[in-house]
Amino acid sequence: MSYPALQAYVERLANGATPSNSLRLGEDGLVQGHIFNCWLGSSFHPIRELGSGEVRAFAGRVRGVSAEDQGLPLWSYLDGAASDDESVALDRLCRTLHAINFFRRDDASAHTLHLNVHDRLLSAVSSNHGMAFRRILDSLGLPIGQVVLQLPAVNARQNWMLNYVADNYRRNGFRISVKVAAPSQLTSVLGHARVDGVRISSLHGAGTAELTQALAQAAALGVEVLVKDDTPALREAAHRTGARVLLQDSNGAEINGVPMAVSYATTAWQRVAQAGDRNRPHAQ
Repeated sequence: MSYPALQAYVERLANGATPSNSLRLGEDGLVQGHIFNCWLGSSFHPIRELGSGEVRAFAGRVRGVSAEDQGLPLWSYLDGAASDDESVALDRLCRTLHAINFFRRDDASAHTLHLNVHDRLLSAVSSNHGMAFRRILDSLGLPIGQVVLQLPAVNARQNWMLNYVADNYRRNGFRISVKVAAPSQLTSVLGHARVDGVRISSLHGAGTAELTQALAQAAALGVEVLVKDDTPALREAAHRTGARVLLQDSNGAEINGVPMAVSYATTAWQRVAQAGDRNRPHAQ
């Protein structure tokens, strides 16, 4: 499925008709974002259905474009030095970047896109933070319902904040997933938060009985469960409960993607060069 407004925006970005100090089109046809004096790109990690192995979704991840930026510990830098305003700016830039690149993929319409929300945004953003991202997607004609926002794990004292943020995103049309550290925390989260999914960070030490109890509750509420570990106990629990379990590729496989507009974007660059401007659009 194509998205005309998105394609039109990328065309304007390619020929310089939409000057931007934060976005540019790379030579590979993928959009890149600029912040903290570095250019960032997107990579997408497959999320597969446990059992069938079919790809059901992709997790968007930021990557450095230049060789010196590829190992940049971006979130660690934010945790230690950046202001809340900078963390908000970076988070929104990355989500916008991933959305643009993902929905230019040939297979985008058949999958959902999972995007992380950094924990500092729970307290740093304005009261209607979901609307800002929704307006960006609306302006590009992109399907909000295919975007899953993964909210960070919180302690019990922050449950009110998690519920507040989740409700705001949901009212703006997004699907919500919440991270928990272990299966034992799933019951608590599902007891106070309305979510579409739960991501369990680790299954270390989790047996069949514990997982069966957790997955049974998720299945009863129609909540999908995302994990990184594939264990015999998990498979047995999923079989017993019929819960929908998704597995993010444990080998960390990344797919940079070949967007629908790559051939078009390359042609656009050629037109710019033929017109005498051999400089790519860049930060002003």
